[in-house]
Amino acid sequence: MIVRPRTLVAALAAAVVALAAALPLPAAAQNQNSNQTRSIALPDFTDLYDKQSPTVVSVDVTQKARAPRMPEISEDDPFYEFFRRFGQVPRPRGAPEREAQSVGSGFIISSDGYVITNAHVVDGADEVSIKLADRREFKAKVVGTDKRTDVALLKIDANNLPKVVIGDPEKLRVGEWVFAIGKPFGLENTITSGIVSAKGRDLPQENLVPFIQTDAAINPGNSGGPLFNLKGEVVGINSLIYSRSGGFMGLAFAIPIDVAMSAVNQLKDKGRVTRGRIGVQIQEVTKETAEAFGLKQTAGALVNSVEKGGPAEKAGVEPGDIILKVDGRDVANSSTLPRIITQVKPGTKVTLTVWRKGSQRDVGVTVAELKEAEPAAQAKRGGAPKEKAKPNRMGLVLADLTDEQKKELDVKGGVLVEEIAGVVRGNVQAGDVILAMVSRGQTIEAKSAAQINDLLAKLEKGAPVTLQLRRGENTFYSTLRLPNGE
Repeated sequence: MIVRPRTLVAALAAAVVALAAALPLPAAAQNQNSNQTRSIALPDFTDLYDKQSPTVVSVDVTQKARAPRMPEISEDDPFYEFFRRFGQVPRPRGAPEREAQSVGSGFIISSDGYVITNAHVVDGADEVSIKLADRREFKAKVVGTDKRTDVALLKIDANNLPKVVIGDPEKLRVGEWVFAIGKPFGLENTITSGIVSAKGRDLPQENLVPFIQTDAAINPGNSGGPLFNLKGEVVGINSLIYSRSGGFMGLAFAIPIDVAMSAVNQLKDKGRVTRGRIGVQIQEVTKETAEAFGLKQTAGALVNSVEKGGPAEKAGVEPGDIILKVDGRDVANSSTLPRIITQVKPGTKVTLTVWRKGSQRDVGVTVAELKEAEPAAQAKRGGAPKEKAKPNRMGLVLADLTDEQKKELDVKGGVLVEEIAGVVRGNVQAGDVILAMVSRGQTIEAKSAAQINDLLAKLEKGAPVTLQLRRGENTFYSTLRLPNGE
């Protein structure tokens, strides 16, 4: 057989390719292919669901809806139709009370019948029923609730129950797969999955819970149910959703399980939750504030004021201190500090690392018990001086405080912000009292309007300036930046 050169070359090339395919790949290539396979593989939740779904329960709540007290109205009365249309027809005397029912989810944390759910699920409940995955039903006793963390502990009379494994939310990573099991819209044992969208979320009106954000589908009825990681460990309690329609929109929030268990353990031991406090008012440290205080990093919690006779004052904490650490634990921002302190048992001594006048120092504080805060009364100020000064470089019209004003405000010194004549980019209002000024890492007490105006005049253009202000009963810091022009 005659073989042409081109045909021979093609045949040899084909043989080489076949031989290469038959040989094993180098280790590096195998690892590369393996990594590519892992990167595109999706998790399989089937075994996880089979193992964890028996630990999840349905929480059914019954509330007696009591009709408002109203006089009896006959059907002939002209107001009867009005009340009927708006659902407010008076209930006849002796008529039975109506019952309202709601549903939620929960999970078993001990084989002897302790169950966790949300506090808002059982709030105002007259009767709570627990349904297990095997269809058994039990009447539940509410051991205790903690509205600040939205956690409730329930107890049913049962033994040898399957229980969850508690995980560590600190090890949870953004982008990690998670899944939820619960009862959305009354549909029991529903599993949904997603990823951790963010950690440490601050939500309005609640700064004690660093929420886990997830895009796993959470809907009404999921409240109180567990959020699992891929190890089958509970890392959070599904609590809130952001929605404009009432349904899932990809923004759900879970209470970290370590925060929840801290409350649960106290509810189990003594039926209530105690929290620590040190008696300071704080605010965020911005980039400009850090620069004014001579702090290299933008971190910590700036102390606005210190409660008289409180733990912090007794320990020597001062307004203007920036709290950087608690017992060596970093205070990343102002939200971090209350979360750390409230978890400390009252009576415990902690070490605060503070930034003061350009250097770090440690202060030992004995933590007290947090009580319900009472609204602070607004202090009255005396009348402003009749003659108004000219605006200073910052656009503020300042005036010295009268003796009467100092007495009413209970301050030894300070300067009144009489008027704002320019564009001031900061939280400063007419009527505020400047107690001190911080610049270039130095804190200077405000003694007179002329003093503050003179200090501002000597600073370079664009320099940041932090003012310690008194407004009503509140003391806080506001950072401004001098204008770049004259």
